[in-house]
Amino acid sequence: MNKKISISTLNKMKQNGEKFTVLTAYDTSFAKLFDEQGVHMLLVGDSLGMVLQGGDDTLAVTIDEMAYHTRCVKAGVNSTFILADMPFMSYATPEQACDNAAKLMRAGAQMVKLEGGAWLAETITMLSQRSVPVCAHLGLTPQSVHVFGGYKVQGREDDSAQQMIEDAKNLVAAGAQMVLLECVPASLAKAITEAVDVPVVGIGAGVDTDAQVLVMHDILGISAGHIPKFSKNYLAQTGDIRQAVASFVEEVKNKTFPAQEHTF
Repeated sequence: MNKKISISTLNKMKQNGEKFTVLTAYDTSFAKLFDEQGVHMLLVGDSLGMVLQGGDDTLAVTIDEMAYHTRCVKAGVNSTFILADMPFMSYATPEQACDNAAKLMRAGAQMVKLEGGAWLAETITMLSQRSVPVCAHLGLTPQSVHVFGGYKVQGREDDSAQQMIEDAKNLVAAGAQMVLLECVPASLAKAITEAVDVPVVGIGAGVDTDAQVLVMHDILGISAGHIPKFSKNYLAQTGDIRQAVASFVEEVKNKTFPAQEHTF
């Protein structure tokens, strides 16, 4: 992949029914490797609080740490799109969100990701009006782990599923240019993907989303904890890091990943 990927590229892929791939990245070396293997988008995730820092959750990650890792990833990228997480309590008000999003955009992000439902509409509108593209994260939102009482599948009940569909539509109407769904039933993810005209990225959300994202440590089998049900150890399958990434890209493209065993 030599051509620079933009949000327009990803929109066209959705319209054409082409799946795209996303991996987390936190440093220059892996960002460069993923870029060379044709990964379409890199997520500089606050998951670094767990996989890099050894925390039990993502809550301790700061905006300055996110900006640092975004700069590191940016230095390794030639064409891949860069999405960066807004960490816990860095967007409690729209004004605070603007200040902190600016740090991530200056560090090299092309879009920022916020966790939450309809309450984020005003913040998303303010960000998008100020030239900050936004991805809305729905479903299992890890920054809310203590509210949920653990890492649990969201949207199993009819009312919560309907609420998530409405939230997705409302946040896109407010200006969100992408939606990420984490740990939701495949049928709900399919309904949301069809309900909005922006790309929908899934993790533990079935095969019908426009894209799949996984944590790089999971696909390489080196996560400190267990590998989640929705992930797959591609390094064990291939024995080579570059081939592992290439296999992930290929399996998402031809819709063999995620399979039934990775789906809720």
